[in-house]
Amino acid sequence: MRGDVHTLVIAGSGVAGLSAAVYAARADLDPLVLEGDQPGGQLTLTTDVENYLGFPDGIGGMALVERGKEQARRFGAEFRHGRIEAASVDEQPIALELAAGDVVRTRALVVATGASARWVGADNEAELMGHGLSTCATCDGAFHRGDDVLVVGGGDSAMEEALFLAKFADAVTVVHRREELRASDIMVQRARDHEAIDFAWNTELLAIDGSEEQGVTGATLVSHPDGYPTEKYGADADVTVSDVDVGGVFYAVGHEPNTRFLDGTPVELDEEGYVQPVAAGERWATTATAVEGVFAAGDVMDTQYQQAISAAGTGSMAALDAEAWLDANGHAPDEATDPLQASADD
Repeated sequence: MRGDVHTLVIAGSGVAGLSAAVYAARADLDPLVLEGDQPGGQLTLTTDVENYLGFPDGIGGMALVERGKEQARRFGAEFRHGRIEAASVDEQPIALELAAGDVVRTRALVVATGASARWVGADNEAELMGHGLSTCATCDGAFHRGDDVLVVGGGDSAMEEALFLAKFADAVTVVHRREELRASDIMVQRARDHEAIDFAWNTELLAIDGSEEQGVTGATLVSHPDGYPTEKYGADADVTVSDVDVGGVFYAVGHEPNTRFLDGTPVELDEEGYVQPVAAGERWATTATAVEGVFAAGDVMDTQYQQAISAAGTGSMAALDAEAWLDANGHAPDEATDPLQASADD
């Protein structure tokens, strides 16, 4: 850190941010990690992670995050609770205004704030998230071999989740509040053609049954022939309420990238709010954004894979890209702290 200006700040403490912190700390960049409102990110909502390299017996999501944090601290990363409310990235140093009112200044910034899965507001969803309720079939589908499961949603992601789950579950029911899907025709056809996938049209999820110990044991659905049944349920309209026995529920109603603090800045966002890296040109990939010194990693810029392993990979890439940029622009920390250089300047 040069005076009260950090060399590198990493916004976010999920696996992307932690991976960036490990690489940056090992490069002696003294990174400051701002943990955000949900330290550890989405992975902390996953009970068991079985597809992360190096853990053949699986590992708990929280345990994986804690190990990553310990590893980053071992190399010198600093952690601080704080959520960024606004960012000024137009000039050096970059200024980050935190929710508590503090301002953090930095030469380089890695945005690894992730994307939060949208929930539907069903009763007991908070208690059962990670205990049979999931937002990631790729992460948790294998735990539901032989189960009947629900997928809530109607877009391409819902069809993809249903098709993936059909490899393990006995029966998959897609619950959709209308009778028309937003998904592409080819994805809809694939789901319709699969013998293990059924559809509950004009239906929504009211409640999920179960416990942390038992997992999901059932669900309550509401339906109305005109669609959007929860609105009509709340208005005491004539709706049908039914209980179903299921062993898992998967939300596939989209994600919301945590990038509000970048609204109005030169950092380019797509129409949904995901950070857009600059064109890679001759290189195969980059984490750099349209703003010098600002890089992005993990789900905040990944609309396709959204896996812990890919987030960790882009986190390491962002740290390497930031290190190269800092060095090329004369912001390497050793240039500020080398006493021999300071004497020569005198």
